[in-house]
Amino acid sequence: MSAVFPTVREVLALDPVRHGAPRMVAGDVGLDRPVRWVHVAEVPDIATLLGGGELVLTTGIGLPGDDAGLRAFIGDLADVGVSGLVVELGRRYVSGVPRVMVAAAERRGLPLVELRRATPFVRITEAVHALIVDAQLTELRATEEIHQRFNDLSVEGADTAEVIRQAAELSGCPVVLENLSRQVLGYDPAGESAELLLDGWEQHSRRIRPAGRTAYDPDSGWLVTVVGARGQDWGRLLLRWPASGDVPSAQSSEPTAGPPTRLTILIERAASTLALGRLIRRDAEGLERQIHRTLLTALLDHSRPVDEVALRAKALGVALDRRHLVGVMVRHRAEDPAGESGPEAAQARLRDLSEAVGQALREAKMTALTSAVDDNSVGVLVALTDPAAEDRALSAFAGALRRVRHDAGAGRASSGGEAPRSTAGIDTSPVPSGVDGARGAGPGAVIVAAGSGVSTLREARRSLVEARQIAEAATRDRRDLAVFRLPHVGLAGLLHLLRDEPRLQTFVERELGALLEYDARHPRERLLDTLRTYLEQGRNKSAAAAAAHLSRPAFYERLARIARILDVDLDSVEASLSLHVALLALQAVRTP
Repeated sequence: MSAVFPTVREVLALDPVRHGAPRMVAGDVGLDRPVRWVHVAEVPDIATLLGGGELVLTTGIGLPGDDAGLRAFIGDLADVGVSGLVVELGRRYVSGVPRVMVAAAERRGLPLVELRRATPFVRITEAVHALIVDAQLTELRATEEIHQRFNDLSVEGADTAEVIRQAAELSGCPVVLENLSRQVLGYDPAGESAELLLDGWEQHSRRIRPAGRTAYDPDSGWLVTVVGARGQDWGRLLLRWPASGDVPSAQSSEPTAGPPTRLTILIERAASTLALGRLIRRDAEGLERQIHRTLLTALLDHSRPVDEVALRAKALGVALDRRHLVGVMVRHRAEDPAGESGPEAAQARLRDLSEAVGQALREAKMTALTSAVDDNSVGVLVALTDPAAEDRALSAFAGALRRVRHDAGAGRASSGGEAPRSTAGIDTSPVPSGVDGARGAGPGAVIVAAGSGVSTLREARRSLVEARQIAEAATRDRRDLAVFRLPHVGLAGLLHLLRDEPRLQTFVERELGALLEYDARHPRERLLDTLRTYLEQGRNKSAAAAAAHLSRPAFYERLARIARILDVDLDSVEASLSLHVALLALQAVRTP
């Protein structure tokens, strides 16, 4: 029941009730039951007219005179779920309610209260109903503030950390944002211990199974909603209620109270704001560069027909029809090569890199669409008339980019009168002979990555996406290569760069989810490690048992259990290959 309703304990503290000299005679374990309404009754079969949550007031004049009837009366009230029973003494019962009523109420945990002084029931009902209305108005105002606060965050383009902080502040509860693989993307402990909140999070999260897209899991005490937009879910937002983590004792018959409606609204608005923020990208560019970016983005997300992209590109002087197309991505090897910080510095680095790429294309006399495509990368779609010239053209572009960045650095150094360290992400230190400022592992180095060449514009997206994946994977590669291509990126690197992709996380959950959930419930068995050892030993059971320091019968029994849990044949090469890839992907997801 919603937390906007007062409890029996709070009702007993009201002045009109205290005027009646109340005395609790049974069922004190139910004092924290919420009171949805107050109902005055003088008939024994009132339970059929109630819906649960009512505080029943009576003088007892219409109650049964026999013990069996009184037990049935208390039982009926308890069955329907009333919050409590208040009996005014003086008309039917003088010195106190019958012992049989006290025993029955105590047995059912139903609060039973005597009013030892005459009290107009109307004053009690007015006071309680006023309390309920005031609480509901407070809840409504809180809901309005939630809507206003998250509307402002959406308009301002607030980052993930700010949205989570506001959700925790408004609710007073710990809030956690996780991806589909149960890895924490952000959190706010709301003043509690972050270490305790996140300790063993993945296993804990897998035990949180609410029924619905937004629902409360009473077993764990977490309110959960799915985060996503445009039909693509990419995470969950969780809010712990109650904030203290307290639940009723095992001796109490009371269920855990669910969160108030405003918290459900809050978590859904926060999730919507997070999803919207992920879609928004801001950048100030010239009109031509905006068109380049629009066309590249259209190819990447299929937002425009390829014929329209080709037509608009041709109007810009970039012919894409009947050309050999190659997707290229250029990005800094380090997130912050200049040692600077803040969004403005990052935008300046990206803008300067975009300009350097454009100038390098002009010097190499290459036709291409080019623009920043995300917060880290500059995308290029190169259009060649001769497919055989692909490697030569890419090498020429990489060389031209190196010279442009080197010349820009030399120019800044000569005009500034001192050896600069870096400006907006461009390495401006002198480059010794044979050292490429656009290559290597230096702090100002950039990565040039190229996808496979394609013959039609409809296939261009594949080449661009491939180039982006190679560039991201190459950030972990310290080799000195002018242009990174797909053969340079291994499976582990490919999976690492795809670690934030919901479809990869879904694949991991589909392949390993049952085993991960089993390990979460039985942490000592560590069957996932057993499976990893088996696959890393080339499915040689004897060698795997030795590597796991287990006897062969014990190891074989574990493999049989894994096969039952995952419903797979571990002797199947195809099934084992799929599981091995899923294990590598899980490791990539768990590795920052």
